[in-house]
Amino acid sequence: MTVFGQGAATTSYDELENTDVIIAWGSNTQECHPIIFNHMRRGIRNNDAKMIVIDPREITQTRMAHKWLPVRVGYDIALANAMGHVIIKEGLENKAFIERATFDFEAYKELVEEYTPEYAEELTGVPADDIREVARLYATADKAIICWTLGITEHQKGTENVFSLINLAILTGHVGKYGSGVNPLRGQNNVQGGGDMGALPNRLVGGWEWDDEEAHKLFSEKWGTPLPDKIGLNLTQMIEAMEAKEIKALYVIGENPVQSDADANHVEEVLKGLDIMVVQEILMTKTAEMADVVLPAAGWAENDGTVTNSERRVQRVRPAITPPGQAKQDHFIVQDIANRMGANWNYESAEDVWNEIRSLAPIFGGISYKRLDEAGIQWPCYDESDPGTEFLHTRLWEDEVGMKAQFTPVRHQPPAELPDEEYPLTLTTGRRLEFYNTGVQTSDYKKVRDPYEALEINEEDATAFNFKDGDPVKVSSRRGEVVTKIKVTDKNPRGLVFMTFHFPDQADTNRLTLNATCPLAGTAEYKACAVKIEHVK
Repeated sequence: MTVFGQGAATTSYDELENTDVIIAWGSNTQECHPIIFNHMRRGIRNNDAKMIVIDPREITQTRMAHKWLPVRVGYDIALANAMGHVIIKEGLENKAFIERATFDFEAYKELVEEYTPEYAEELTGVPADDIREVARLYATADKAIICWTLGITEHQKGTENVFSLINLAILTGHVGKYGSGVNPLRGQNNVQGGGDMGALPNRLVGGWEWDDEEAHKLFSEKWGTPLPDKIGLNLTQMIEAMEAKEIKALYVIGENPVQSDADANHVEEVLKGLDIMVVQEILMTKTAEMADVVLPAAGWAENDGTVTNSERRVQRVRPAITPPGQAKQDHFIVQDIANRMGANWNYESAEDVWNEIRSLAPIFGGISYKRLDEAGIQWPCYDESDPGTEFLHTRLWEDEVGMKAQFTPVRHQPPAELPDEEYPLTLTTGRRLEFYNTGVQTSDYKKVRDPYEALEINEEDATAFNFKDGDPVKVSSRRGEVVTKIKVTDKNPRGLVFMTFHFPDQADTNRLTLNATCPLAGTAEYKACAVKIEHVK
């Protein structure tokens, strides 16, 4: 949003099948985004695309990679800056694009000067020659796409990590044209849609900035009330406000913070201190068990409305069955509560809500339910003759660029918590193909591979600590401890252990994780914390 003016993937899925280079950076796409990975696979098999995997672990996806760069957890900026250093030193930058469509290049050039491949190798563990090879491959490709996910964003410096990748794209002109772009692959279905609907403290529906005077006028007239002047809080700030008793009531819709938030022991204590907590859910989560009121909601097969995927495609959702018992669709529950508080909302359907959204957000103006009944449409789509937008920011290649893309120089910083003598290992967390988030919907599968939590550890580390595969162990951090089993693996480098958060009833991994948060995005550092492991007697 800061660089381009819109917060979304710049390309479409199909472009992954027709590009030359795909960089999957901090993205276990094969397991976490299998549909998107199928497009990558077709690009590799049918178009001879070269995939670069940048990940601390030797994930399954590396088998299809042209090159795997095993960057140390939390050292992505150093690697990206070193790639920028190589591209500039060897004259591979797109000078015409930089001159016409960007600004602050000199500041970026000055900063990356110090990030030689040899210096970056010391920091990242990636060989200097491999850094040079991948930088050249990316810079000289006719078309190239960078995709990233939570391996980039779930850090104390997550926003800076993203800036470092975008810098590479605008350095080489790999944005704003077919087959080239930068794509944040969203962590869950409809994360893009949630953000588009204003579920961010500094945004309004359709991506309007909160302090935009035109937006305030438009929304105030439509809703018949002025908008608050003050920007709201992100999740981390809300937890802090609850702890300070500045927030005393909480309304949770479709979220399980007791088990999904970092430093879960602290989160649970904070939630216990609320005057009232209302949870709107489809299943009785651990958070719902703590609630004063639980509102039964409709599930995915019972809901009506739209979702928006990671390529900005708005799609219809239609109910296949009627919600059971007292359960209702979410928008009706919210409307009922609003009306009991004195409002006079009278939306009769999800389509009524969507049509109001269209009237407030020009990027959705041309996306009607009638058109969505035929096929999904990618925003922006300004009127009903508009087919939608396959890829973004074509203006960067036009004579009149308009808003230019800004280089954002960012300096490497180590993870917030490093291993030491007492806690000698780094824990990183992630997902597995078969399971989803905190396991509320998937942990009870009867026929599935490995339906249990485990601590994945390098074989040499296991030997050094005298552990065998399957041994029960206690894993401790400065915040909490869990008991699980050892799983010896060749995926992890020495010093790095891995757990998921899919089985919190077996081992609540987020009782270990660190709530050091990105000051811009409010995202916690799930990807790096120091731990120790001990035998369970």
